Amino acid sequence: MNATGDLGPLTVYTSRRHGTVWFLKAPPATPASIHQIRQRDRFRFAARAWRSLDENTRQNWHTAARRCRLVVHGYTLFIYWQLTRNRPIIRTVELQSDLSLI
Repeated sequence: MNATGDLGPLTVYTSRRHGTVWFLKAPPATPASIHQIRQRDRFRFAARAWRSLDENTRQNWHTAARRCRLVVHGYTLFIYWQLTRNRPIIRTVELQSDLSLI
């Protein structure tokens, strides 16, 4: 298992020449833009909507993704729906999985 990304106050990645490289996480040079804040809020609201679903509905999203042999989990499919509201794609998933999602 290779750890990558931010871990507490450190960032880690794997280099071909140096193996695993650890260094202190650098603070952002500039504050987040309005667009970045808006996108982060959209993801936060979508994740909150997922948590507010009952267990049966969440399981339907997982099952639909699995039945359609998508390379994503039900959570990712739901987040996609929340962010894009692409009804034709979700309708196709519903038809192929024989499940009602929305």
